Amino acid sequence: MISVGLKTPIDQKEIFSTEIDISHLKRIDKIFNKGIYYYLDPKSPDISKDASIFYRKETFATELNIAARKIVNQFEDFKISLSAISKLAELNIERRMPVYSIQDNAKEVALQLRETLYPSFTTNKRDFLKELIGNFAKDNILVFEFVETWNKKEKANINGFFLHPNVIVLKRQQTSFRREIFTLIHELGHFLLNEEEIEQLDYQNLAKEDVSSVEKWCNDFAYFFLAGDFDTMIHDIVKANSSNDYHFETIGTISNKTHLSQIALFTKLLYQKKISNEDYNNIKRDFDERYSSRLEEERKQKETNKALGLKHPASTPKPINSPLLISTIQTAFYEGVINEYDVCKSLKISPSKLNLFIQ
Repeated sequence: MISVGLKTPIDQKEIFSTEIDISHLKRIDKIFNKGIYYYLDPKSPDISKDASIFYRKETFATELNIAARKIVNQFEDFKISLSAISKLAELNIERRMPVYSIQDNAKEVALQLRETLYPSFTTNKRDFLKELIGNFAKDNILVFEFVETWNKKEKANINGFFLHPNVIVLKRQQTSFRREIFTLIHELGHFLLNEEEIEQLDYQNLAKEDVSSVEKWCNDFAYFFLAGDFDTMIHDIVKANSSNDYHFETIGTISNKTHLSQIALFTKLLYQKKISNEDYNNIKRDFDERYSSRLEEERKQKETNKALGLKHPASTPKPINSPLLISTIQTAFYEGVINEYDVCKSLKISPSKLNLFIQ
């Protein structure tokens, strides 16, 4: 990777030797973004299980690219830093909820937790997501959202992960907040089971049979949590076929009132044997084609922006900050543990917005 663009590739011996050329080191840092002084530190990196999920777990549901690993490492570091800050400020942000097992009924657990975690329903999906994150904060579940710039060359091939003991990280989904909402609840399932995972949810293929028992539990939990009482409507539906237009009107209504995607609801019908495999695959193919078409339109728009010399879109989305993060940073500042610069860096705000968070 560091040889890209060079006429003469860099040899391994030039890197793994007693000395290294500073230009090579700069090329390495363009990949890892740690800062040159990181590599000059004579102390070896901490390889304890507390330091990184990559020391706690060897394999993941998704084959992670470097961009994904960098994102995970970034939030792992921030989690450790925030834990230290909270201890200095004498705050308790540790896990409160009990640990469940895949032997527990996913539907029963979902309906139980809906009573405290499910917000007032709103059709505005971003507001609904924000309220969910706020409710999670009340139970010391810390949710982070990261946003990738539209022109980033390599995108992280993940859309969510759970880090022990109580951190969930989401990738902002520009095309669908429904995906992000489902991912959040799916990762909540991992939190409840205390099973760390980094993954790219195959949102269009929820009917896959080769998923692990943990993934199936988390998918079932997410469905029942979001469906709530509307699961009864799904349960009462007669077999979907061309004579009843596959219940598209009913499915669309339930989707709009639960923020579950239509394909997720059709998948539930498939599990309940209320739609044939052939009809399900035809419907899924149609959804896939629409989704691919939307992605292609976005790709063409990006190429147009690039040709016009546009470096940034009209507005760059800002990540949603958890109230738990905000309150922790505020308390740490008032206790003298961190300064104004740390507040801005932690909350990803400009100095001009500082007065909105601290007095």
